[in-house]
Amino acid sequence: HRVDRRQRQMCIRDSYDTVVFPGTHNSVAATQSGFSAINANQTHPIADQLADGIRVLLLDVTYDGEETALCHGPCALGSRPHVEVLAEIRTFLVENPTEILTIIYQDSVTPADIAADFGETELLDLVYTHQDDAWPTLAQMIEADTRLVVTAENSGPPPAWFHRVWDLAWDTPYTFTSLESFSCEHNRGEVDHPLFLLNHWLSTEAGLPASSMATEANAADVLLARVAQCQRNMGRTPTFVAVDFYEQGDLFEVVQMLNDQR
Repeated sequence: HRVDRRQRQMCIRDSYDTVVFPGTHNSVAATQSGFSAINANQTHPIADQLADGIRVLLLDVTYDGEETALCHGPCALGSRPHVEVLAEIRTFLVENPTEILTIIYQDSVTPADIAADFGETELLDLVYTHQDDAWPTLAQMIEADTRLVVTAENSGPPPAWFHRVWDLAWDTPYTFTSLESFSCEHNRGEVDHPLFLLNHWLSTEAGLPASSMATEANAADVLLARVAQCQRNMGRTPTFVAVDFYEQGDLFEVVQMLNDQR
């Protein structure tokens, strides 16, 4: 599932808001990172996700004692230090100077503490600050070396680079238990915002991750049908397509097809 470099070359002239990026829901909650299978939404750790082509990370940041940590639900079921994951992100960006990443935090800590972690891991030089209505091209972001877009669900600036995601984006609902229940209804944010997050995963009736349903949910025909529904109903193609257990199914192939069609 490595990124197709031909696709990257084709997209590089396009503005950030017109490109489709593959993402992971609860990215840190991976069984290979020590998270309990009860609440793990992924198999592979974040470093592997980035190497495989994931470019959008949905992360729950909270306090585990006095430490900022990435958990999903109770930290006793799995936790990674926030700074540890940020260090992995920085390593990836430094080693891959033409790649662009996006973080969408579900944040339960202060922006100041998040900013302190970015400073500690030397990521501040790489963050992007959105200042007007026009989004830069990927090439412009690469040239400026501002290749990490940081957003959060609850808080917002300051600092200026710590964007409130619902000021820039909107999303679909995220609780579905069957393929037939998938919809493109408006959930959060305003539908005229430039960025669109498609939440695309299935949960059990108890609201738990459903690994056994991921291959079918992430299949090309299912993903493309959902995107087509969004295009018909909302007039939009997603900016971010976030899934569970990304290695199952056809996420990367579908994202490439959507970028080819733009």
